[in-house]
Amino acid sequence: MKKIALPFFVIVGVAFLMVLSGTLFTVQQTERALVLQFGKVVRQYQQPGLKIKTPFVQDVIFFDNRLLHFNLPALEVNAADQKRLVVDLYVRYRITNVLTFYKTIGQDVRSVQNRLSGIVLDNMQEVIARFPLADMLSPKRSSIMEEIHEKVRIASERFGIEVKDVRIIRADLPKENSEAIFTRMESERVQEAKQIRAEGDEQAQIIQAKADRDRTVLLAEATKQGNILRGEGEALATKTYADAYNKDRYFYEVYRSLLAYKRAMKPQDTTLILDPKESDFLKHFGALKKR
Repeated sequence: MKKIALPFFVIVGVAFLMVLSGTLFTVQQTERALVLQFGKVVRQYQQPGLKIKTPFVQDVIFFDNRLLHFNLPALEVNAADQKRLVVDLYVRYRITNVLTFYKTIGQDVRSVQNRLSGIVLDNMQEVIARFPLADMLSPKRSSIMEEIHEKVRIASERFGIEVKDVRIIRADLPKENSEAIFTRMESERVQEAKQIRAEGDEQAQIIQAKADRDRTVLLAEATKQGNILRGEGEALATKTYADAYNKDRYFYEVYRSLLAYKRAMKPQDTTLILDPKESDFLKHFGALKKR
């Protein structure tokens, strides 16, 4: 009897634990839960804690209550000026109504990402199509993204989710457009550089011509002034010589002769052979000697 009782109690204990584990479940702080019975939702739990369900008949599915995000693949959209723009962006969202979310999307994360991608693309194309490409590359982009976010948020409420943010990671032109634009920009910069260089050369020539003209005028004025002053000086010197000569002609002749002797008769390398009586150059030697 004892040999039969032990296995029986073990089996009963194991069965009890299985029933208990199938009856109790825990909802974490970061989760919300739905209880399904034969595929239909019979109960939902918004608050964390230990919960109860009917074992073997009811199932529990859990949903993340935290702020979720995902990056969308690169999308091409058309601006108002018909220029194409490649946009990389991300979406942040939270599941606010698990029952609505489960009925409209299910529990597959990829499904909600596909739905949100379609909503974001439609609304982004509708909004960006009203603005030129230059606005997307300017501070106006913030207000444009706010409008896109608001439209996506409203469109996503029917799925039981709340879109918290839609942001552009990178906005760029398609490769072929970028190359064409870079080539055009390079050509424009080269042309602009040539224009600036030509204007600089023109200004340099104008400045050089003005400087040459001013130099010529200054030299002419200086030469004129120099000639006038030289003439005045020579006239004054001539007058001074004339006055001195008329005051004492003999003294002036002697003085001039002495200056000539001084310049001509240098003891180092000068030898003169002249007749004092016949030479006008030495005519004052005799007079000086007598005196």
